[in-house]
Amino acid sequence: MGSVSSKKDSKKKNNYLLQTLTGHETGVNCMALSEDGSVLGTGSEDKTARLWSAKTNPCECLGILRGHEEYINCILIEDCYCLTGSADKTIRKWDVSTCECVLIMRGHTSVIYRMICTGDFIFTSSYDRTARCWDFDNGECIRVFRGHKRGVYPLIFIPGDDDGTDQDAADGSKDLLLTGSADFTARTWNFETGQCLKVFKGHTGAITCMATDIMGRVLFTGSTDFSIRSWNLLKGEQLKMFSGHQGSVICMQVVNKILYTGSSDHTGRAWVTEFGDCTRIYKGHRHTVSVVKMKDGLVFTGSGDAVAHCFDAKSGTLRRTFADHKVAITSLQAINGRLFTGSYDGSVKVWDITGINDDTAFGEEEKKADIADKTNIDQNQNGIGNGPEKIMID
Repeated sequence: MGSVSSKKDSKKKNNYLLQTLTGHETGVNCMALSEDGSVLGTGSEDKTARLWSAKTNPCECLGILRGHEEYINCILIEDCYCLTGSADKTIRKWDVSTCECVLIMRGHTSVIYRMICTGDFIFTSSYDRTARCWDFDNGECIRVFRGHKRGVYPLIFIPGDDDGTDQDAADGSKDLLLTGSADFTARTWNFETGQCLKVFKGHTGAITCMATDIMGRVLFTGSTDFSIRSWNLLKGEQLKMFSGHQGSVICMQVVNKILYTGSSDHTGRAWVTEFGDCTRIYKGHRHTVSVVKMKDGLVFTGSGDAVAHCFDAKSGTLRRTFADHKVAITSLQAINGRLFTGSYDGSVKVWDITGINDDTAFGEEEKKADIADKTNIDQNQNGIGNGPEKIMID
């Protein structure tokens, strides 16, 4: 009886699958959408990136970006260009229309971990303990931010006010770069001089993810010490400790006054940013929640258990489950009624997410079948399907 229910449940979960995009030879590490949502970029362990048509039905491969000598860790699409950062210590700039590499940025001495772009500048972080700023047009390294004692992970750039009325920065600095590191600290930097302005101390583990409030006044940091902390950016002082996760905090997103996080404790959580109170726990995963995205009142999560879930943000109710990957989901994007998920199994899957708000919550029979399915997997396969994690501590 249990096995029959499990098969029915599996069939129901998979009927939202629209398409499987194949081509990468090994795992997909990262994913990015163009601003208009028409192009999806994926970076892989196979040293290549691929561009896909995100609005067509079916989605098609637009081109393959070849040139990196090691795996690709991060990817962005900016205007008509694609940017990729790799373990080969370089950043490459590609023309989306021709898939040709037009610039190679060299200077980092170890794996490039993350990358952000302002349009004029590219910022990168690396295991070499530095962050760097590059000119978007010519690829010149403009500035190196040195001071962290271990690898630099997340990055945030906060532009200053153009009208000159912002008096918050006591030293007159306008544009700020924020970095988090495996040395347990976060730092703010003067963009113009490269000088470190504040060091945020308190965590007892690596800082794996960061976010700010909409005004850019409060910094939120997530760590392998299981905690989330909020900080006054100007003073460098800790404001709140967000306690509740029972594992490393891996990812976060701030939407309005709510902070959404994912953890190696297999849960996602929603927190009130002002008070640090946990208002919802998103349960159902059997491995690390490595990616979380809130969109249109829905929380999408991807996990090492090879499954993506969709929850109602306010109630925490599980709305849909997307289960067809073989190993860990590493990245996801939701747009135009579709959910894209990338996995270490090398595939990108396209799912139907239309009408989720009209779905009823999983019924009791479905819950029982789901529990039976999980029990069978745990007992008979000893957790097979839990993919590797790339949480990189120096």
